[in-house]
Amino acid sequence: MNRFDLPDNLPVPIDDGQCAHLHVGMKFPIDILTSLPATNNHTVDITSQPRTILYFYPRTGKPNQKLPDGWDEIPGARGCTPESCGFRDHHQELQSLGANVYGCSTQTTDYQQEVVERLNLPFDLLSDAKLELLKHLKLPYFTLPELDNIPLIKRLTIVVKNGTIEHVFYPIFPSDKHSQEVINWLEQNPIK
Repeated sequence: MNRFDLPDNLPVPIDDGQCAHLHVGMKFPIDILTSLPATNNHTVDITSQPRTILYFYPRTGKPNQKLPDGWDEIPGARGCTPESCGFRDHHQELQSLGANVYGCSTQTTDYQQEVVERLNLPFDLLSDAKLELLKHLKLPYFTLPELDNIPLIKRLTIVVKNGTIEHVFYPIFPSDKHSQEVINWLEQNPIK
């Protein structure tokens, strides 16, 4: 099995209602988003495209790094790297549909920079290590003692347009097919 392949027996996450408060038309905290540290010392660009796709994920691992105990048993936890690779592989198509893409986790920018370089991501990853977006948006998360109980954001994607939430994907499964799910939604909801 390729290290980016997902096991067949992963538990499927259910909609637990933890994103129900993130409704269409809700003001998105652009000021917090644009102040988050980004890889490559870039700033968040919300103006060059009509939409911003912001996919949140728990954490990425490194090659030859052991997964946290029980990681595969947490619904929706496994698959951060395949999800990022999907957005990488479809990046040009997403841009042609009028969307910039950013990934976001609570990992540090230094950690994320390694991921961007290793996976050749053509977009930046944002660090919410100070938990600003997590707290402001009341994003769902989980913790693990093995990872010092640092909040790990559950997998979700928010589409932002004109400073408001246009769509929320939650829960997401399987993660390696999610970029295509976003593309399908963008095609069904063209910019007006």
